[in-house]
Amino acid sequence: MTLPAQPAPAPASRPSVGLLLILLCAMGAGPLFNYGVSVSSALIIERFGMTAGELGRVVTVVFASAAVMSIWLGRRADVMSARSQMLLIFGGSAVALVVAAFSSQYWLLIVAAVLAGPAQAISNPTTNRIIIRAVPAAQRTGWVGVKQSGVQASQLFAGLFFPAVALALGWTGAALGAALVCVVIWALSLKVVPSARALASRRPADTASGSGADPSWSPSRSASTPVTTGSTTSTEDRLPRVVYYFAAIALFSGLGMQATNVYLPLFAVEEIGFSLVLGGVAAAVSGVVGVVFRIWWGRRMQAGWRPSTLLLLICLGALLAVTAFLVAGATGTAALVWVGAALHGMTVLGANVVINAGLMSTIPAHRIGAASGMNSMGMYLGFALGPLLMGWLHDLTGSFDSGWLLVTAAYLVCVGLALALRSHGRRLRSTHYTKGDA
Repeated sequence: MTLPAQPAPAPASRPSVGLLLILLCAMGAGPLFNYGVSVSSALIIERFGMTAGELGRVVTVVFASAAVMSIWLGRRADVMSARSQMLLIFGGSAVALVVAAFSSQYWLLIVAAVLAGPAQAISNPTTNRIIIRAVPAAQRTGWVGVKQSGVQASQLFAGLFFPAVALALGWTGAALGAALVCVVIWALSLKVVPSARALASRRPADTASGSGADPSWSPSRSASTPVTTGSTTSTEDRLPRVVYYFAAIALFSGLGMQATNVYLPLFAVEEIGFSLVLGGVAAAVSGVVGVVFRIWWGRRMQAGWRPSTLLLLICLGALLAVTAFLVAGATGTAALVWVGAALHGMTVLGANVVINAGLMSTIPAHRIGAASGMNSMGMYLGFALGPLLMGWLHDLTGSFDSGWLLVTAAYLVCVGLALALRSHGRRLRSTHYTKGDA
């Protein structure tokens, strides 16, 4: 007797350009608060009567809030609907900006920073999960490169929008304008982000097969079916060691990246003599270059480059960027600020593209939220420490030199971690890893 065939999961329809743009905006909405604070730093310091170190603590609170929430929100991203998560991202950012707009005291700015954290914490798990469910495997790495460039698109937008609007309407007008942008994009997202039912019906990842995923996962196994082994511990409860390598690299690269993002405009104004608007343009240059090169790094991953190789190149290039800032501060050479800003955008701003694409090549669809949450915790911990330590060193020494040396040390640690990841990948190449080899 022939049994009736079981209905197969619905094949994924071709994802739309509109969805890609919304994912890009979702990545950019979270950090809009801190980029706005950073590029308006001279104005905010004057308005609140605070020091550079206190400015750094505002951004540190954002990322500390994000780090604390990352693991929990990463796991929630595996079960919450994508549209609910979009509300958390865009709505949370808008609320933080509104609170900041009407803040008259420093502690209210801190409250706004706390509110901004969860929106950033869930942005990577949310967008990674949508991509792994809605986008064919062959296109995913390219989509990751584009959506990760949303962070730098946000930096570009903030660098041009906040100083210009703040000069005309003040900090309140600029922050409210940015909040309105978040609300409008959230409304648009309702039309293009797939519903929970539509995402659940997609085949989970023509999926992990052939892309270097954990070999205990295969397309023939339902995402809801537990993985069993000879031991009492399910293999799906353990994340691969490569996830922790990626999280460590995210931590130290994030420390240097965010210290630079937050203090580059103030460094340009205080030590090189730039105007407020020109300091914002320096940050915007990093954003423009970062958008282009995040896509470029994603394409290198798509072409089959190993993540460890790309991360090593990124870290070495980032060392050149911070060297340019050190020499600029010592000599007062404005041209080196532009060189450093461009190198910063070309290199370390692309680290998260490589890391997220690496995660997608090693983690099955039903675990991508948890893995992304672990990576996000490392990244946001680095994001929190970078501005905090650089601001403290500035207040202690009266210059940015010691802060740039701190950033240099962080990038040197990243070089060591990339080499360790490369060694780990070599050991596993003959067994678990093929295209997704670290």
